[in-house]
Amino acid sequence: MIIKTVSLRHGFLLGSVLATGLFVSASAVAQSAVTQQTIAIDLAAQPLEQAITQLATQAGLLIGVDASLVAGKQAPALNGRFTPLQAIGQLLKGSGLIVIENAPGRYTLEAAPAGHTNSNTEAVTLPEMKITGMIDPNSPDNRSYSRPSSFSATKTDTRIMETPVSIQVVPWSVMNDQKTPRIKDALENVSGVRPQPSLGEGNAFIIRGFSNGSRIFRNGLGLIGGFGGSPGEFDTANLESIEVLKGPAAVLFGRIEPGGLINITTKRPLDIPYYALEQQFGSYDYYRTVWDAGGPVTENRSLLYRFSGAYQNNNSFRDFVSLDRVVVNPSVTWRVADKTELTVNIEGLNQDFRADFGLPVIGKRPAPIPIGRSLDDPNTPQGNLSHVLVGTDFIHRFNDDWALRNRFLATFSSYEMAFVNPAPAFGNALNENTGIMDRNIFIQESSTDAYTTNLDLTGKFQLGQTRHEILAGFDFTRGVSEYHSRGDWINPNPALAIDIFNPGPSYGIPRSLYDSTLATSVTAPLHYSVAKTEWYGVYFQDRITLWDKLHILGGGRYDWAENGRGRGSSFNAAENVLPSTIRKDSGFSPRVGILYQPWSWLSVYGNWTTSFGANNGISAAGTSFDPQIGEQFEVGIKSALFQEKLITTLTFYNLTKDNLLTPDLSTPDPLDRIAVGRQRSKGIELDISGQITHELSLIGSYAYTDAKVVRDNSGLQGNLMPLAPKHAGSVWLRYDVKKFAPLNGLSFGLGVFAAGKREGDVQNTFQLPGYARLDAFAAYRMKLGPTRLTAQINARNILDKRYYESTDPDSNVAPRLGVYPGAPLTILGSLRLEY
Repeated sequence: MIIKTVSLRHGFLLGSVLATGLFVSASAVAQSAVTQQTIAIDLAAQPLEQAITQLATQAGLLIGVDASLVAGKQAPALNGRFTPLQAIGQLLKGSGLIVIENAPGRYTLEAAPAGHTNSNTEAVTLPEMKITGMIDPNSPDNRSYSRPSSFSATKTDTRIMETPVSIQVVPWSVMNDQKTPRIKDALENVSGVRPQPSLGEGNAFIIRGFSNGSRIFRNGLGLIGGFGGSPGEFDTANLESIEVLKGPAAVLFGRIEPGGLINITTKRPLDIPYYALEQQFGSYDYYRTVWDAGGPVTENRSLLYRFSGAYQNNNSFRDFVSLDRVVVNPSVTWRVADKTELTVNIEGLNQDFRADFGLPVIGKRPAPIPIGRSLDDPNTPQGNLSHVLVGTDFIHRFNDDWALRNRFLATFSSYEMAFVNPAPAFGNALNENTGIMDRNIFIQESSTDAYTTNLDLTGKFQLGQTRHEILAGFDFTRGVSEYHSRGDWINPNPALAIDIFNPGPSYGIPRSLYDSTLATSVTAPLHYSVAKTEWYGVYFQDRITLWDKLHILGGGRYDWAENGRGRGSSFNAAENVLPSTIRKDSGFSPRVGILYQPWSWLSVYGNWTTSFGANNGISAAGTSFDPQIGEQFEVGIKSALFQEKLITTLTFYNLTKDNLLTPDLSTPDPLDRIAVGRQRSKGIELDISGQITHELSLIGSYAYTDAKVVRDNSGLQGNLMPLAPKHAGSVWLRYDVKKFAPLNGLSFGLGVFAAGKREGDVQNTFQLPGYARLDAFAAYRMKLGPTRLTAQINARNILDKRYYESTDPDSNVAPRLGVYPGAPLTILGSLRLEY
């Protein structure tokens, strides 16, 4: 038996030495003297992972271990009285693992070093610490890029190597190293994902060539936005990770676009006290304060809390564009009983900002004007975007195998913004020969109230030679959105025309003109809109394992959906129109996947999935559309190297979508839609994330995407899909100095983010040129008494390259009038204090 007891260097919290993995604990940790006393232990022979969990529960210990180290290993039966170290040592016999005592009742398991002998080293422990409860694998101190498990693919915590779908995870550690305040920047690390914001805001993305419709999932529940928009921005200050499930996901999540699903996981209350305060500062008057605090409220750890948030104020490389944002995220977990737990979380965001519709196009390229030039006006009033999200997560475990879980999310969001809009916004507002752009003032406001909930029953059992993990559930979503516009985006005001090459003389629109626009509505008599959606479904899934190598995933979902939109001269008039425009649809969405894992480090898989969507729109004639249908075939290979610390996924897919809607540019209403028939995307994707060595971490991607219109009646057949480059990729490396004592605490990283030429619109009238952007960072961590101080500097677009990220998705201006440039060289510094 090998038992080794050492201390944590510099007194770091447990998370700073753990790779992502299994964390287990019990209700209370004894004092130092108690850890030397013997404890009655009764464990059956079983897999080592389960034995560790049961030992921690019986003995009141916190034991941390990388799950890959215990996978496939067995533990002997254990019955009698033992000290904690003796009990753990008995379980580890023949496993090749050693135990490290970090504090009384607090242990980690690691692989035994080469040449290690059976002699025990002297025990040196830290000051006494009380620890209790389940610790989230996303510990605040966990800097690993490796995430071996995911929730989104199966709605359960399932190992990626055993899941027959393509799923990628961007952990908080990556977002922290890259200092990304928005999920748009974090998702640059994932293959096949491209941003597509509107007016410089929002969370629209292109995934495998298809728009996600601005729909983001939060802790497994979908957020409803008004008229295709999301509730707004999501600040990374409250995020643990971002998961991207590729391909149709309707079988578990209902209405969803077929390209893929983005699920953000928010921070949860902590068992261990943790406090952090960070100040960032950088180019363009960028100031950002981030805080995070959490821990137990009661001594028995039955009540836990977390309070995170951020305040950000900055200008931009774009003229007249600014941001003032505050986001607060309190959450509380109440352990009602040993097997029952309730978490309540609230997210509040308020953001004042200037809308930005980007740059116009001349010919087939963005206009050759400075990327910082705005064609809005410095006197434009600031817009406001806000949302309040209230969520609950209730779980009751009947035993180790069966559990019932309910989630609920209420969303209350609103925005209002004004801008000097190109007019007509969806026509030829720009005279490309003279450079004169016609404009007019346009003001829009929207609000959304939405509620979504689900109830899931999960269970595990063995039937003959097969192991089953089943999921059966029900979910319900209801949302109401109201939209009101004022001003004129169709007819130009000659007095507001602007020369894009010399805009100065046109700047300075009198504020009185905005005020008069607020008091009138000249666009059309039907400028009030109300949209309603009501969606519920039932689903079932079974994950079957045979011979520990073959994993079969099967399931299906049946949906009932009602969607409609009314328009009128008031909200009441729009409501009265709704009964005649409500469309009711129902449909079944199956999913089948199979994965074979001949060795623990290699998996081969294939799947067939479908999606069901309801077109929440009406034609110019007032008729509704058939539901959208998606279908995908996918095959792939996954590998888990270096003890599952580095996970690689290589996939090939073929994805089609029928009854796709796009704006009907032949009508004066920007909310009218037409169906373009069928679009198809096929390609190859590669994603790599994790640790190559203890010092070197990596997250990288590559995507070959062939996305085009294959059937259409309006002249689009054969066109390439917008914003889907044939070739795109990224690589981000971080090196931690650990073997050279004078530089211990130093980390540095380098990243390249590249994309090929992309079509700017579905009509293929212009292209965005390809680019490669180089980013870097350096950080130094030092000990200051019981706290840690991290000083970091990040540089984005080091070579100061001119590039363009995306175009507007036909929401407020035509893509030819709304190209969004990427930021030039940007420097950001930060100081982070943790305790």
